[in-house]
Amino acid sequence: MDAKERELLQLIEKSGRLETSTIAKLMGISEEETKQIIEKLENEKVILGYSAIINWTKGTDEGAVTAMIDVKVTPKRGVGFDKVAERIYRFPEVKAVYLMSGVYDLSVSIEGKTMAEVGRFVSEKLSTIDSVISTTTHFILKKYKHDGLVFSENEEDKRIVVSP
Repeated sequence: MDAKERELLQLIEKSGRLETSTIAKLMGISEEETKQIIEKLENEKVILGYSAIINWTKGTDEGAVTAMIDVKVTPKRGVGFDKVAERIYRFPEVKAVYLMSGVYDLSVSIEGKTMAEVGRFVSEKLSTIDSVISTTTHFILKKYKHDGLVFSENEEDKRIVVSP
């Protein structure tokens, strides 16, 4: 990856809504070159998608229940943790899966409509996978900061400019 590609990625990581023309000006390159770099990075699966960070507690009662689940597994011979992780990330409830160091092997982030729904996922889907030895579920009670952005009710915090 060259310096231009890295700079472009850093710009869109901070704000995925930047126009191609704005990115070009910030980088000091042509709009056409910017488009070519973006297309190349998308084709190479370096840029996987664009998303917005939503504070679902504002103006809606659709707050999903988010849980972080620590999972201890027995790795499969020849493929390690990859096959177990793949089986887990294929469930639609799963938002993220990470291989971890420490006591647990995988960290799984899931969303459900209720705590009971998350509980059913753990007991009926996750825990029944052959390689899963044990799980510990942690429910997110309140989000303070996510991807470098502060979720705050505090008036003082609202005046702070957050840059990831």
